[in-house]
Amino acid sequence: MATRSAPVRSGRPAPTARAPRPLAHALPAARALPVLVLALAAAMLAAVALGSVDVPLGQVVAVLAGRPAAAATRAIVLAIRMPRVVMAALTGGGLALSGAVMQGVFRNPLADPGLLGISAGAGFAAVLGIALGVGHTGLWTLQACTFAGALAGAALVYVLAVQHGRTPVLTLVLAGVAVSALFAAGTTLLLTLGPFAADVQAMLQWLYGSLDGALWRQDAALLPFVLVGGGLMVLFARELNLLATEEEGAASLGVPVERMRRVLLGLVALVTGAAVAAAGPIAFVGLMVPHMMRLLVGADHRILLPASLVGGGAFLVLADLAARTVAAPAELNLGVVTALLGVPFFLYLLRRAVRGG
Repeated sequence: MATRSAPVRSGRPAPTARAPRPLAHALPAARALPVLVLALAAAMLAAVALGSVDVPLGQVVAVLAGRPAAAATRAIVLAIRMPRVVMAALTGGGLALSGAVMQGVFRNPLADPGLLGISAGAGFAAVLGIALGVGHTGLWTLQACTFAGALAGAALVYVLAVQHGRTPVLTLVLAGVAVSALFAAGTTLLLTLGPFAADVQAMLQWLYGSLDGALWRQDAALLPFVLVGGGLMVLFARELNLLATEEEGAASLGVPVERMRRVLLGLVALVTGAAVAAAGPIAFVGLMVPHMMRLLVGADHRILLPASLVGGGAFLVLADLAARTVAAPAELNLGVVTALLGVPFFLYLLRRAVRGG
């Protein structure tokens, strides 16, 4: 595959539109996505089969294929577990794809919707909408609230972190911490003073990330945001490849860098807001999965973005399976599981980024 373009210097020719080189041990592109799709399918089948009551895999396949099965088995598979597994796949895929796009937009390995205040903004807006009596009137109104909050978080981080078109690692992290803390304080204030006396426990469970009680209608409301928003993000793969070389080089090849950043951050807010409305704020998925996918498929965004979508779905399906089973009969919050995995990963990346200047 072609090598990465050279940065633009005065007196030198402009770089050509070439994709970044994948790692030497990465899977070939033709095999990577089919392997990831099979991994996602296997993870979903395992998550449907395992739980407080295990269902043999053959019976799961029979129910999904429409063959006769016991009424209890059909209820467990189709009414309880399958909606939850589909929501986990859609939420994880949307968050991972959003993280991959943000890392490309900011050219920063620590970019993630959960770390940079976007998910916190969506959560705050959801609680505010419910407190004002508009967020609980339907799924679409709640998603409109979370989109507005996610967009506000993205805009705040963009204003605070971008310096002359660049986002230094520590500046980005500090901006994300500040914005997240601001929205977290607002959410706590609303839960304390708002009309949530009977629902505080349920609200807190949602704010820590939870797929409990997922329904098919919620999956149907989330699906178009992930597919349409994700599909539009993938269309910018070539521009993200050019931006990975150097901003001036991308601009010299006709990429409207600032406009592209705003459009992509809007799409990230759209997908993240819909994911938060469905499952609550879940951090670190958008941080970890894109890095895993780079190890597997390389840095070319034409492959990395769809790989992150599929890989993120598989990752969150397995994380939710762990949340349901590792402490059974109790159930862990999904956000707790992703944080236990993501915090050490984040600290490792931060240490490496700071050492690298």
